[in-house]
Amino acid sequence: MQRWRNGAVTIAPKNSGIQIAASNQLNPFQAAGELAQQLGHEHLGFVLFFCSAEYPLEELATALGGAFDKVPMSGCTTAGEITPLGYDRGSVVAIGFDSRVFAIETALVDDLEHFDLSRAQPLVDTLLERCRQQAVAPVNEHSFALTLLDGLSSREEQVLATLDAALGRIPSFGGSAGDDNHLTHTHVYANGHFHTRAAVVVMLNTRLPFEVFSTHHLEPLAHKLVVTEADREQRRVLELNGLPAADVYAALVGCSVDALSPSIFAQHPLAVYIGGQHYIRSIQRVNEDASLTFYCAVETGIVLTAMRPAPLLLDLEVMLQRVQQRLGATPSIIGCDCFLRRMALESLQQLDQASALLRQARVVGFNTYGEHHHGMHVNQTFTGVAFGAIPTSGG
Repeated sequence: MQRWRNGAVTIAPKNSGIQIAASNQLNPFQAAGELAQQLGHEHLGFVLFFCSAEYPLEELATALGGAFDKVPMSGCTTAGEITPLGYDRGSVVAIGFDSRVFAIETALVDDLEHFDLSRAQPLVDTLLERCRQQAVAPVNEHSFALTLLDGLSSREEQVLATLDAALGRIPSFGGSAGDDNHLTHTHVYANGHFHTRAAVVVMLNTRLPFEVFSTHHLEPLAHKLVVTEADREQRRVLELNGLPAADVYAALVGCSVDALSPSIFAQHPLAVYIGGQHYIRSIQRVNEDASLTFYCAVETGIVLTAMRPAPLLLDLEVMLQRVQQRLGATPSIIGCDCFLRRMALESLQQLDQASALLRQARVVGFNTYGEHHHGMHVNQTFTGVAFGAIPTSGG
């Protein structure tokens, strides 16, 4: 079911335990009121939201807290939203979870620098135990974790790898918060407030069938580049193959250093090959000293593979079809879509076509500054979770 009402659009897929709403109201109190009107019911147990960073965040936090009263909430700022109608900007999209179908617990990590296994393991164990007490479904077989991180913290790799070790066989996915491509301030939301240099871990236990997935549209080329000098903490590569990084990369893609731009970076990413798969390492910017700053971790000695884009729309369509085949005709999907993919669609004038695919597949989510999948931090992927309908035997 999809409809516009008071400026908000909603979807309530049958037998899903999930309701979805979005508002493009600029006033945070009006936006929060619309979302609460659409999502509120007696069994609403949790709300997950993704909002434009253009909102006055303190006011939005107050508005959401008042509109949803004591319902627990988590969320983050975005580099663009995926609403029930497709790609959007300047809006807020929210997902309401039925407490009869989902047991959801959250934790805020506000010290990313010192997040190690001694802190991650009790965090995960506590979240799982709290879910277990709600007796929705067996936690080991029917749970997954969603991670939201400050997209400018540069701590994603450490936090995600540590958390993955603590999670064990429990799958995970997520995204790094954005700020509408300004690259200045990104926020996650927990405990009634927006936070920087922090992460939110959301444990979801459900009796719905679900699948955590990730896809990208990039293919490897033969060209290899060795990182011969890097600043790991700053994610900055100074030299490739022993020469200034920007010079080598510009020669590879066939343009001058002065012509390097976000659109060039999006069309010509690099990747690291680990365990039989290519993990994208996208470039953020070129610096005055001819070094390159990346969105993901880079370090001296790694080998980067040049990648080229295959048709993005085709990859997206095929992925959505496969998910539908495995989970049924009407799954609900929460997606974390790299903002560089959106940028590529905009440059190809294919954003409307992509929106139509996302709308038909009931995808909501946000554009990220990096995607999380099973402990890895990557770029230029579409990562998420798809839910099927409640099994008939489960009522």
